[in-house]
Amino acid sequence: MEIIKYPPKNAWNEIIKRPAFDTEKLDNIVKPILDDVRENGDSAVRRYTLKFDKTEINDFLVSNEEIEEAFSQVSVKLKESIDLAIQNITRFHKEQLPKEVKVETVSGVTCWQKPVPISKVGLYIPGGTAPLFSTILMLAIPAKIAGCEEIVLCTPPSANGKLNPAIVYTANKVGITKIFKVGGVQAIAAMAFGTESIPKVFKIFGPGNQYVMAAKQLVARDSVAIDMPAGPSEVMVLADSDSNLAFVASDLLSQAEHGADSQVILVSTDESIIAKSLKVIDSQLSMLPKLDIAAQSLKHSKAVLVRNKEEMMELVNVYAPEHLIISTTDADSLATRVINAGSVFIGEYTPESAGDYASGTNHTLPTHGWATAYSGVNLDSFFKKITFQKISKEGLQKIGPAIEEMAAAEELVAHKQAVTLRLKKINTGN
Repeated sequence: MEIIKYPPKNAWNEIIKRPAFDTEKLDNIVKPILDDVRENGDSAVRRYTLKFDKTEINDFLVSNEEIEEAFSQVSVKLKESIDLAIQNITRFHKEQLPKEVKVETVSGVTCWQKPVPISKVGLYIPGGTAPLFSTILMLAIPAKIAGCEEIVLCTPPSANGKLNPAIVYTANKVGITKIFKVGGVQAIAAMAFGTESIPKVFKIFGPGNQYVMAAKQLVARDSVAIDMPAGPSEVMVLADSDSNLAFVASDLLSQAEHGADSQVILVSTDESIIAKSLKVIDSQLSMLPKLDIAAQSLKHSKAVLVRNKEEMMELVNVYAPEHLIISTTDADSLATRVINAGSVFIGEYTPESAGDYASGTNHTLPTHGWATAYSGVNLDSFFKKITFQKISKEGLQKIGPAIEEMAAAEELVAHKQAVTLRLKKINTGN
């Protein structure tokens, strides 16, 4: 990790810089695949599955036999753990159910807003460096609570043409019946455009590698909505002289092992804490199975020494981390000053892993600084809100003249006429 001491504010842009991708090059790779799947459907999906996943799939849909096999292969302890996570995630997300809002703005003019679930949604579940069955919980549970009519799940098969048993078990456990053995750009294209086997959806959710994220952003231009723009995962950890260094190191490494392009940042007011933390990181790193991935991530990660807690929190809100872990003595107080973050973990017994799996919050979060404007996935993400209005004769008489005046000022004569004709009928009967 690069150590940066007391950086002046005019140097903060370098600190908050994320690993960069050549977006033009990515688009040039991804767009032909999207176009091919749009044009050729299942046959194109099969070709890219063979090319990228090294397996030939005839029937993309997971069969009942495959589901039964997966159930037998998942351990009892893992099933119990998944059940606990389902319980907590369901409980938290049920509390987010939106309500219809109805207001009489003036007598005779009633306006209301009605939350309506998105009828068709697609869930992308990565299966490359890690089979993220936990992401199924984060996406499928709120989709089910919201009442989405059709939920399509795509995830890449292994070279033997099968899915990880935990992915199949979890999807079935939360009620997903359309599980497809399709990954990568071709999966995003299939859900965006529809194929002979895979239904078109109206909104796509889920993380993925740089190609998947590029595909999501390209299809969002003209075919389908997406949950949010995103990049590689990231964490910022705040530490002071009382922080538990083993916890700090493990939190940083838990994010670094996600991928070589993940970014971790340690921020402290104590120089000795940074030096000691780096030694503990080295010690813990050597024991990780994904040592090479985490080590690559640490190469473009940073440890920043700041002068005080005020500067620490200012840097947090400029960086806008996907995950923010506050492991300081005054963690509760500092948490109240967070303006920009995807999800915040307060106190030394609140690891980021808790939010990833079983505390109840959602782990699908904005990265790359998008936390300045985007929320993480929540129940609202699966709703659209439609406004309604109903105006009586008396109501139009009250607001009609103002509408006429404003329409005339904007030189929109037909807009004015639509009101004028109605007022004339009310006032004269003709």
